[in-house]
Amino acid sequence: MKDDAQTDRRNVGDGVLDVPPRKSPELADIVMSNNGRDAGKKLIVIEVQENYSLLADGKGRRCEKPKLKKNKHMTIIGKAIGIVEGKLTNGDKVTNNEVRRAIREFNEEASSQAWEE
Repeated sequence: MKDDAQTDRRNVGDGVLDVPPRKSPELADIVMSNNGRDAGKKLIVIEVQENYSLLADGKGRRCEKPKLKKNKHMTIIGKAIGIVEGKLTNGDKVTNNEVRRAIREFNEEASSQAWEE
């Protein structure tokens, strides 16, 4: 079993990222759904409860009606940086456009890291 100091490599869209393994998601984490009809989709954690998280992608799952998903049914693949992270940590609401932009920037970063390797 890996300890928390190690990182593992996860396929993310077109690229591969080094992500430190964590069990429970935090605000502004970008996660990939493992189970259900949304399996394989990237979503952002907009609220954390005990064993569940509220997730949104800004398109099919909007911020006004986030998806309630068990933490064990998702994989943490990264962290949203910038406006989304700041707003969520301050307790402010994020817009669907900001969520979509954060996921798009994450995808671009992942694919650019893949090209560098």
